[in-house]
Amino acid sequence: MKKLLVYMKGYGGAIVLSPLLKLIEAALELFVPLVIARVVDRGVAGGDRGYITGMCLLLGALGVIGYIFSIIAQYFAAKVAVGFVARVKHVLFAHLGRLSYTEMDTLGSATMITRMTSDMNQMQSGINLALRLLLRSPFVVFGAMVMAFTVDVKAALTFAVAIPVLCIVVFGIMLVSIPLYKKVQAKLDAVLKATRENLSGVRVIRAFCHEKEETEDFHNKNEALTREQKFVGRISALMNPITYIIINLATVWLIHIGAIRVEMGILTSGAVIALYNYMSQILIELIKMANLFITITKAIASGNRVQAILEIPAGMDTPAGISDAVQNGDAVRFDNVTLTYRGAGAPSLETITFSAARGETVGIIGGTGSGKTSLVNMIPRFYDATEGSVTVNGIDVRAFDTEVLREKIGIVPQKALLFRGTIRENLLYGNPDATDDALWAALEIAQARSVVEEKPGGLDFQIEAGGRNLSGGQRQRLTIARALVRNPEILILDDSASALDFATDAALRKALKALPSDMTVFIVSQRTSSIAHADKILVMEDGCISHIGTHAELLETSDIYREIYDSQFKKEAAVG
Repeated sequence: MKKLLVYMKGYGGAIVLSPLLKLIEAALELFVPLVIARVVDRGVAGGDRGYITGMCLLLGALGVIGYIFSIIAQYFAAKVAVGFVARVKHVLFAHLGRLSYTEMDTLGSATMITRMTSDMNQMQSGINLALRLLLRSPFVVFGAMVMAFTVDVKAALTFAVAIPVLCIVVFGIMLVSIPLYKKVQAKLDAVLKATRENLSGVRVIRAFCHEKEETEDFHNKNEALTREQKFVGRISALMNPITYIIINLATVWLIHIGAIRVEMGILTSGAVIALYNYMSQILIELIKMANLFITITKAIASGNRVQAILEIPAGMDTPAGISDAVQNGDAVRFDNVTLTYRGAGAPSLETITFSAARGETVGIIGGTGSGKTSLVNMIPRFYDATEGSVTVNGIDVRAFDTEVLREKIGIVPQKALLFRGTIRENLLYGNPDATDDALWAALEIAQARSVVEEKPGGLDFQIEAGGRNLSGGQRQRLTIARALVRNPEILILDDSASALDFATDAALRKALKALPSDMTVFIVSQRTSSIAHADKILVMEDGCISHIGTHAELLETSDIYREIYDSQFKKEAAVG
């Protein structure tokens, strides 16, 4: 959390003014019981209405001035808290964008979203309350005790006994409650995780008739959360009755002592009322302090979690990255590449060596988990090679400025993802400067022109988040078009035709042949028909390349390729 405080730079004035103004407001509040004592002793006892009116106006003035100071202090506190969190959010978001897929896989999307939302809110609340109350509450507690001693030393000894006892009770309960609240948060995370999984997997749950089991599992997690909340709630609930018992006993004793001293002529009735008011102020501020420390503890814990993310080295940083567009050597070359995911027991790719010349089409095929996607993800440097090197245009991808490298590459991932917005906006994501003619040309090649023409508004048709209002095949074709709009040097199609029927797939293959002759294309597919036309085909098996060759060559030399081909032959023959 300490390292994050650098983002408060520039708010020094507000950081000083907010607690200072709250201290002034607290000081004014400490004078209120004395004014009331004067009203009782002189105004009420003497029947002086003019004096009472004047003192009431003074009370009103103290209230208004204190209110103004409080509002200004709140403004400065909010300014610091909101500004600080906004800066940290920007820094965290930018840092997440520089992390490699390895770090993102390790963290998980749920963790990153929690850091950007819940943890940020906790930090904002903690900073806001700390600036307003961290100095004010102790000042009022000790100030009220000091003021009580100025009224009457003997009666004020009650404060010297009651305050330490109250502190022990309030902060003792707080110290017991904080770790329990952490357990509650863990139980809450389990409930939220179960809810998220059920909502995202509702179709699978219903398809396999597991609603009852999932409901029971959720019930158990929710009951565990409820039990934990009730337990910590019972402990926290002790604070009010115990503190009120102590404060009432202290008040009874204070009134008793006050009555004796009033009868003796040492104290006035107004002084007793003032002492009672100071006791009430102390009680209120102690409870505020307890809640404040719980909030600050949560804020510090959240800040530490955010700081832990920022301390993860950004795997994609290239301080002296190459930013020119040199084209030397092969378009892509893998030289004895091994890739081991963090925490994995064995390499996902091992001793991968091959090259792709400019303008070549490279097919990649193999069983599930053979490493096809891992291989193509290394070209745009989503993952770094554990051993060996991956080069583009003869330059190691780790030497490139990542933005320059990825501008050369058009990617269609396995999961077709579209963003909320119009079709035009989604296509322009590939190239913001593309004309409508370029968009329609890309749609034509991707076999998506008919999809757009059928939609109301055409290119201005509104797509929902994730493309929920489109079919799987429509989403795939639009993501292919988005990659083509970029007119990249290297086009990667990662199983991007899996949702297309064979006729549309065949039309897409035919259209891809019309791409610029210098565009290098990588096609990952489970269908031999999708890659049969490739200049070379890589057959993957257990993270290694078992064979390289053309379609005809592999039918002769690769048992794996021939087995895949034979299993699909009838379907492919039907398409022709």
